[in-house]
Amino acid sequence: MSLRVAAVDLNGQWRGKRLPASHAPKARAGRIRIPVSAAGLDVAGVDPEGSPLVLPTGDVDGWMIPTGREVPMPWLPRAATLIATSLAREDGTPFEADPRVALAAAVERWRARGLEPVAAVEMEFVLVDRAAPLRPPASPLHGRPLVREDCLSLTALDEFASFLDAVEEGAEAMGLPLEGMISEGCPGQMEVNLSHRDALTAADDAALLKLLIKGTAAAQGMAATFMAKPYAEEAGSGMHVHFSFERDGRNATADVLPRVVAGCLAAMPDSTAVFAPNGLSYDRLAPGLFAPTACAWGRENRTCAIRLPAGGPGAARIEHRVAGADANPHLLLATILGAALLGLEDGLEPPPETSGDAYGQDLPGLATSWGEAVDRLSSPTMARILGPLLITAFTAAKRQEMRRTDGLDRAALEAIYRDAV
Repeated sequence: MSLRVAAVDLNGQWRGKRLPASHAPKARAGRIRIPVSAAGLDVAGVDPEGSPLVLPTGDVDGWMIPTGREVPMPWLPRAATLIATSLAREDGTPFEADPRVALAAAVERWRARGLEPVAAVEMEFVLVDRAAPLRPPASPLHGRPLVREDCLSLTALDEFASFLDAVEEGAEAMGLPLEGMISEGCPGQMEVNLSHRDALTAADDAALLKLLIKGTAAAQGMAATFMAKPYAEEAGSGMHVHFSFERDGRNATADVLPRVVAGCLAAMPDSTAVFAPNGLSYDRLAPGLFAPTACAWGRENRTCAIRLPAGGPGAARIEHRVAGADANPHLLLATILGAALLGLEDGLEPPPETSGDAYGQDLPGLATSWGEAVDRLSSPTMARILGPLLITAFTAAKRQEMRRTDGLDRAALEAIYRDAV
């Protein structure tokens, strides 16, 4: 048996080491070292030029501190275990540019108010042919490539029963609480839902599930991509977050709902790059495709960025619908909870509810391009939500990616992002 010790970087990728199984006691004790700059690598796994985590520190090492999640990796041909970690500085203090550390800090700020954030993540992904160029896989039933949309089809799911069985079995082995899977509106597209858990655990679940889905697809001769918009003419893939707050074990969302909605909407333009972190992410944010373009809220309204699902006070929750599937779950939840808290701290009031089609109304919007979104990361609002070191590191990574991809056509961008997100 082999061992993996890894942490999630700012792009949501697992970074770490493969070790002999005999190193497990050392790993469990948090005595494995790694450069803390691993948190800030760009989407291609390259140190960003100008990153505050690299040359200014001498590329210093830190510690890999176990999170408490130790899981099998059932998609691999031989037994292997992953010890999930977060990063700490040499003196043992949490490394604030680690996205999981940022989320833990956001959760603690809510707990200081006597409230426990609870969340569930639902993600879409697309199965593709493992060979380039980007194209749907062949059906295991008839051997022909998928060519049609088949939303909510049991037949579409059953075509890939072997893959889905392996995902379900792997999730059970890894302790990931799957609630269900459906086929979606793009050839080879599926959505997977996770159960509500405390926010930190929910983000861990989502990051591990991405790893499981990608590994399982590869083991079965396909690839799974979490690109926000793999095909220009087809539906995109989102990552929706349902969240609520509990006090003493009861749902207390109604107590803070207006301020939370107001905070999330107010921070949305400045935090667009967290929700849409890559060059093709912005193709998804288009009118009429159920990916929001306006900073609006509505009850049971899927054209809005913030949807309030039906239910009584005991079931009150908020659905945040902006992020693409390429977003980092830890960074996404840290941003949502941080923005929601600003609504309380600043006494914000939400705008009027949006009824009907939000796309056709004159409403405040998200950042409209990757460049604008990255520029807006440097705002005082984002420094309050995620902290200046993380923001500076994330911005450096995104600017390097922008330089690398400038002038490339869509096919070249697809080749970069298919396996990288």
